[in-house]
Amino acid sequence: MDGKVVIVTGALGTLGKVVVEAASARGARVAGVDYAPSQFQATADRIELGGVDLSDATQAKMAIDTVAAHFGRCDVLINIAGGFAFEAVAEGDPKTWQHMFALNLLTALHASRAAIPHLATSPAARIVNVGAMGALQASAGMGAYAASKSGVHRLTEALAAEWKGKITVNAVLPSIIDTAANRASMPKADFSKWVTPEELAEVILFLAGDAAGAVTGALIPVNGRV
Repeated sequence: MDGKVVIVTGALGTLGKVVVEAASARGARVAGVDYAPSQFQATADRIELGGVDLSDATQAKMAIDTVAAHFGRCDVLINIAGGFAFEAVAEGDPKTWQHMFALNLLTALHASRAAIPHLATSPAARIVNVGAMGALQASAGMGAYAASKSGVHRLTEALAAEWKGKITVNAVLPSIIDTAANRASMPKADFSKWVTPEELAEVILFLAGDAAGAVTGALIPVNGRV
């Protein structure tokens, strides 16, 4: 990752923070983008853009273009921005489906579309998305979330086919990520079986690096020990 310009969306979330730090530790110049406000003071090798709604195409383009202008190029886009909702279909609100698609699919779509013109000039361009194992077969209460993450899977495959030979596009499919929020919502679960953010970050950065140059269109399960 040494010297590469890496954009991480959802950079202020649990997984995003781990990926940002891991990429920085490998020598990358990192730009974090998030909906939450940021107080980070820019350095030569790292910037943060807060208050960006990536579900809005205009805001996504402005953010990505700002990063490319700051660093002079863009080599890697890691789409982590997203969210989760648990709601039964029959008793639920249709707005939940719209919200999940905006958070999980449109953020990845708009960021990718904005980054592609910049990535296309890089000799080692990468897009890595975060899908979900739960989107392969939805369980009760997971309809809206699974549908939106399934859209991320299809986006990954379509972009990989459209940019084959120029940009690799892959996705990681975690099971349950070991975060404070997930522990609070499932207090009786065996946390030791879940995939840690650090473990997931390793797979993400592998796909973002030179060693994965022959991998594209892949949906990589990262199950932990579930």
